[in-house]
Amino acid sequence: MFLARVVGDVVSTHKNETLVGKKLLLIQRLDLQGESDGSVELLALDVVNAGEGDHVLVVQEGSSARKIFGDERMPVQVVIVGVVDRVDIEDE
Repeated sequence: MFLARVVGDVVSTHKNETLVGKKLLLIQRLDLQGESDGSVELLALDVVNAGEGDHVLVVQEGSSARKIFGDERMPVQVVIVGVVDRVDIEDE
């Protein structure tokens, strides 16, 4: 799992039948300070109704992602599983 920020919405008129009706978002991975870590953006399926600008918790592992939807045939690897209110880090 990792933290990310939703940076965009993805609209697709044609997609795999198992993805019809599912919300696709563009996300950017974050470091623990909430800043972009510089990696490329990823497409993610959203199950928590996140929106642009939200900080989110993301699962990036195909088997776990497919279990969320209960469909082993679904072509998915990245799923938004939570909206993050805050991150508390213990001082050293």
